[in-house]
Amino acid sequence: MRKIGNQKRANLRDVAKAAGVSVATVSRVLNSPDSVAPETRAKVQSTISELRFMPSAAARAINSGRTRFVGALVPTLDNAIFASFLSALENKLNDYGLALIVSTIGENPQLEVQKAQSLINLGAEALILSGAAHDPKLFQLTNQTRFPTLATSFYDDSAPLPTIGYDNHDAAQLGVQYLKSAGHRHIAVAHGPVETNDRTQARINGVQSVSGMTIDYHEADISFEGAQVIARNILAQKDRPTAVACMSDVLAIGLLQQFQRSHLRVPEDISVLGMDDLPFAAHTFPALSTIHLPVKRMGTAAGRAIGEWLEHGNEPAPERLEPQLILRESVAEI
Repeated sequence: MRKIGNQKRANLRDVAKAAGVSVATVSRVLNSPDSVAPETRAKVQSTISELRFMPSAAARAINSGRTRFVGALVPTLDNAIFASFLSALENKLNDYGLALIVSTIGENPQLEVQKAQSLINLGAEALILSGAAHDPKLFQLTNQTRFPTLATSFYDDSAPLPTIGYDNHDAAQLGVQYLKSAGHRHIAVAHGPVETNDRTQARINGVQSVSGMTIDYHEADISFEGAQVIARNILAQKDRPTAVACMSDVLAIGLLQQFQRSHLRVPEDISVLGMDDLPFAAHTFPALSTIHLPVKRMGTAAGRAIGEWLEHGNEPAPERLEPQLILRESVAEI
């Protein structure tokens, strides 16, 4: 059998020549092994192993017309909520023989258009976006080619793209209504930037739908540094709220830390409610009461929707996943 030198990677023709078969036969062994006689298949597979041949994804794409990868555009990888979503998404895509490539866009709609175009140019077969509001150029890009695209982290059955996620309005409403039922009538709301984030705006709309309360709004980056700014502002108020409804667990946990540093007891002096139900929310002191957002189920549902769309042509319908109130120790009745 002819050996391949260290400087040359074996290709399909090398395998065919060494095994004494045609290139087409090697291709069939790789792509539809049951169509090849067992003796020939064993010979080709043995040659592949001996030559350490690694099939080229690009070559397979040329032969099959499929790249079998999906692009996901998310704001950041720094937030555990996206890591959890992407993990579940990738696991479900794998069931369909699909791979995942992730690109981050911050909160920049123009950058999202550029990165979406790059993923399509690389051969992505579908796109998964966060939220329902995007630059019109992105919709033009996907509509023009009827490119399979869905939006997550948001539910809206009237959106131009199929959406899979939770109703952010209802999630925030659920949390503030709970604080009201616990006797709180003056609360602060801690939230991330609104201008480029439709999910945050929907949550604020949900807060505003609860009547009979005095509400102070505090906007900052969703980070511990942002929480520090909000905590200073709340502590400086003469008429201090009795509870803070945070539109992110990151802000809520940051506020817990800042209040404790200022010798403010939670929940005795002030209550704190989060939103996300990040894995470590149950292990803070005190344990954080929060709104559970079903991001793992959302990742699984998105992966299934894209898999069925690409493999069977079944365009997904909007899918709503319900948030859930998780009661722990950081909210007190007054």
